[in-house]
Amino acid sequence: MHSWFFETMAQNQQRAKIRLHVTDDLAVDRIIGLNAGQAHYLRSVLRLAPGDEVALFNGRHGEWRARIDAIGKGWASLQLIVQSLPQLPEPDIWLLFAPIKRGRVDYLVQKATELGVGVLLPTTTRRTAVERINLVRLGATAAEAAEQCRRLSVPELRPVQSLEQRLRSWPTERRLLFCDEVGGPTPLEALARHETDPWAILIGPEGGFDPAESRAMRELPFVVPMSLGPRTLRTETAAVAALSLWQALIGDGRTRSRST
Repeated sequence: MHSWFFETMAQNQQRAKIRLHVTDDLAVDRIIGLNAGQAHYLRSVLRLAPGDEVALFNGRHGEWRARIDAIGKGWASLQLIVQSLPQLPEPDIWLLFAPIKRGRVDYLVQKATELGVGVLLPTTTRRTAVERINLVRLGATAAEAAEQCRRLSVPELRPVQSLEQRLRSWPTERRLLFCDEVGGPTPLEALARHETDPWAILIGPEGGFDPAESRAMRELPFVVPMSLGPRTLRTETAAVAALSLWQALIGDGRTRSRST
């Protein structure tokens, strides 16, 4: 066969992998309008045209094949064709993290999204050096990570609050995995006692938790201390390590291994 045939097939396969997060309801034959950034991406970056197909998801109605109906500078309309994936349940895990500098916090949000976090809660502590972060940018980072990793939802990103504020309104049925550099039980010991409970993970700032803060945390009945090992980890590294351990031991990583 001619080389153009294989090139065309490869292009079609690549285009089928393009995924965009939208907020509209998704149903057969509906017309969806994209925002200016998404339209620019399809038209000017990917050079797509009417008739080309992409995938859309909104966190509620699964993933849908959609055909570009019309596209112009800063706008595009797509017609939904058929649902390609149903909406599936995702692990119920929250992440509380101390704000850190741009670039590193972007990495943290990206990897947390890839690892299945449902709610992101930037949380200041007594030793937090960075107290303000760009929630709009981080929301876009989370959406892009969800598009890339084939998630069917984007994590909820909540406003920055202090640790004291978070704890005052904490749902006590949700266990809070406290990753403290002072140490604690191993991951297996910490997680095995409460396998079926909903969980959240708390990652502190670069300087660690204040000793009084650490003592107060350990007195709370819903807090479960856990050690991440003998080395001092940066905030974004600790978040990835803790989430990976949670997923492997009681999250959807273990669920998949049981089903195979």
